[in-house]
Amino acid sequence: MTNLSDSELHDIVQKVVDRAFGSPTRELVSTAPAPQAVASVKKVVAIGADHGGYELKEALKPDLKSLGFEIQDLGTNSRDAVDYPDFAHAVAQAVSSGQAWRGIVIDGAGIGSCIVANKVPGVRAGMAYDISSANNSREHNDTNVLTLGAGLIGVGLAKQIVKTWLTTEFGGGRHQPRVDKIKSVEKKYLK
Repeated sequence: MTNLSDSELHDIVQKVVDRAFGSPTRELVSTAPAPQAVASVKKVVAIGADHGGYELKEALKPDLKSLGFEIQDLGTNSRDAVDYPDFAHAVAQAVSSGQAWRGIVIDGAGIGSCIVANKVPGVRAGMAYDISSANNSREHNDTNVLTLGAGLIGVGLAKQIVKTWLTTEFGGGRHQPRVDKIKSVEKKYLK
């Protein structure tokens, strides 16, 4: 592992932010190997849950596959007590880094995971509790991470929410300047 100085780390983060938010002033140089070509055209959905969301996560995975998505399961893998921030962060990082197209995080209420995911640059997480909120979060806010509260909704409703959220396109138009403002607020605090 290479130790980076604060200024080196700042420069790397700034380059990533510039690239992610359309400021092509500097090229991002990566020493990581180039990603392998993917034979499949499937979009990757990262999914994670704490112990309270584990059963719902497992129930959603077959539906995600049947909708044609590739799943990146980031845990947890049991009902043993764990901390939701760990899984919300992992899913948000997968989306922020481009490893996943979208992300879904499930905990007891969905609120804590939403807060954590929104701390990761480039993530716009929204909690949905019905089909209307799932649709709105995509159409108006272009969310890329969905959080669900397993203690608040049943499996049937969760499946409908996820399908709606994954298939609703961002509306653009009058909503684009608002999403741009969200991005600019985020960028302001990343400096």
